Amino acid sequence: MVVGGTLAILLAPFRMQRMMAFMDPFKYADDEAYQVVQSLYAIGSGGVLGEGFAKGHQKLFYLPYPYSDFIFSVVGEELGLVGTLAVVIAFGLLLWRGARAAVMAPDRFGMLLGIGLITGIIVQALFNISVVISILPAKGIPLPFISYGGSSVVVTLIGVGILLSISRFAGSVEDQPERRVAKRRSGKK
Repeated sequence: MVVGGTLAILLAPFRMQRMMAFMDPFKYADDEAYQVVQSLYAIGSGGVLGEGFAKGHQKLFYLPYPYSDFIFSVVGEELGLVGTLAVVIAFGLLLWRGARAAVMAPDRFGMLLGIGLITGIIVQALFNISVVISILPAKGIPLPFISYGGSSVVVTLIGVGILLSISRFAGSVEDQPERRVAKRRSGKK
């Protein structure tokens, strides 16, 4: 896999350019790494408290698709470190509650479905944030619940709805077959 991946990068010039732009984005700030560099400028100009809600300048003139893939950099510019930490903490709370609901699901299918749904949402958020702060190459993945977009928001909301349905039955003793058998053996109703 490593040899195949290396050959795929070396034999295609556009992949090699993208990899070089990822390694040194400021060297390729006019072409391949333009979005990432403008995103870093936006986050850097936000500081601790930000420039103020709806007062960011990068989204108006420089940052392409600020409402979709790079919305986290707009949050960083306008709300600063405080706003970005609030977004990260919100996703952390969602992970905690989703994992708790999945682990307490009444059956194995509910548990596995819940873990898959919450993992998909959180990994998507981590990928988006990592691209915006230049830890990963640009991928075009929106930030769940925050990025503008119809299909992504609909699919994420459906996933959260299923997760809420799983949590509704979480911890229900009567629905768990192994506990029903144990109750029958002990003579309790």
